[in-house]
Amino acid sequence: MKVYVPLDSAAVALGADAVATAILTEAARRGVEVEVIRNGSRGMVWLEPLVEVLTEAGRMGIGPMTVADVPALFGSAARHPKALGLVDELPWMRGQTRLTFARVGVVDPLSLDDYRAHGGLAGLDRAKAMSKAEIVAEVTASGLRGRGGAGFPTGIKWKTVSEAPGDRKYIVCNADEGDSATFADRMLMEGDPFTLIEGMAIAGLACGATKGFVYIRSEYPVAIRVMEAAVVIARSAGILGPQFDMEIRVGAGAYVCGEETSLLNSLEGKRGIVRAKPPLPALEGFMGKPTVVNNVISLASIPVILAKGAAFYQNFGHGKSRGTIPLQIAGNVARGGLYECAFGLTLGEIVDGIAGGTATGRPVKAVQVGGPLGAYHPRKDFNTPFGYEDFAGQGGLIGHAGLTVFDDSADMLAQARFAMEFCAIESCGKCTPCRIGAVRGTETIDRIARGDADAIPLLTDLCNTMKSGSLCALGGFTPYPVMSALTHFPDDFAPAREAAE
Repeated sequence: MKVYVPLDSAAVALGADAVATAILTEAARRGVEVEVIRNGSRGMVWLEPLVEVLTEAGRMGIGPMTVADVPALFGSAARHPKALGLVDELPWMRGQTRLTFARVGVVDPLSLDDYRAHGGLAGLDRAKAMSKAEIVAEVTASGLRGRGGAGFPTGIKWKTVSEAPGDRKYIVCNADEGDSATFADRMLMEGDPFTLIEGMAIAGLACGATKGFVYIRSEYPVAIRVMEAAVVIARSAGILGPQFDMEIRVGAGAYVCGEETSLLNSLEGKRGIVRAKPPLPALEGFMGKPTVVNNVISLASIPVILAKGAAFYQNFGHGKSRGTIPLQIAGNVARGGLYECAFGLTLGEIVDGIAGGTATGRPVKAVQVGGPLGAYHPRKDFNTPFGYEDFAGQGGLIGHAGLTVFDDSADMLAQARFAMEFCAIESCGKCTPCRIGAVRGTETIDRIARGDADAIPLLTDLCNTMKSGSLCALGGFTPYPVMSALTHFPDDFAPAREAAE
């Protein structure tokens, strides 16, 4: 009997470890031989812990499992009270285009044989037969853009580093996933670590880099453990070695270290503060050497591009947003989790269709797209296709593709204050607009809440100053949620206007 129990942090938080232990205990009591594989999550968080039993028909999903549900697991899986059917046939799975996450939840994360059996290392094998320029050209032609937020073309960044002079070059993976409603990086590292390792090894070949680092936030203990173990396995198998090796580094929990230059400072053992640009990290990055800094999903998308070709990957998407994007759906939703699809679905299709609307059953009031620095979008924006330029045209950003849903009971003035205060707390203090502006902004929103109408134009002016003068995204993008809340939900700021009248 083969049973899959997720080791994913969300599943663990919901009792997956206890369920795995209970399965082994019950099997021993019954004298039944059972193999428990700790896999990644399929992304259906509302069903976690989602246990899968291998049957002749395929992997039968059962969940959400509790310890009390374990005894019934040893009968017919299809007749278990919480049986869901074959996992691959569930609507959530059937509707996706899983390229980057094709193996997550399917394979044993630390089995290299399992990885190879599901197409792993085909991209690296092909890259080894190509020149640096050919690899860069393939990535460029795929249309892949940075999945960490900025959407900068990955091929251009790699080309800059590849052609830059330097006796040493580095590949740095930004796994400091600090945005609220984002968990794709964590899920990938926990569920399919060899994909990230393979992507970084290909990047090393393309750029002439011999060393890589994965900078993981300390709040991800499972991801850290899995990645460290995977690196040891990859090294012993010869995937990593003198030509390209890598190591895992753990951050101390500062949000600003998600910004690439702050991350590099932290990686060098310095205080995590923003560096002024130029020079760009691609020319003077880690230890002053040419450095590629890419997000987890950007690097994890590379193996499928090299394995199946740029044209295959580029064929998915919408406009200048090519390939697939892992949507991370959270907040007040009926169905939250990770859903990988091609760019182009509308915001309404995502929120009303995939997510199933709010968990409370109340109307959707707003959706914040892009983490705590993203804009709040009202229902009138629901026809917007999910693409970089499309959301920029609505005064927002895709960011790391995290979506947080709010129902009509949400107070958008309070949400605006949260965004501004978040910036004030997390600012590294390097630049005045962020360091001082966020504090004054929080005070100004408090004035509005007390009924001071004169504070509204002050808040607008302050946001414009922060947007244009901050050195990094923290201060530069904080005005997006604040101004979108004020613009789209003026009634929530009404006490100030009523006081003025």
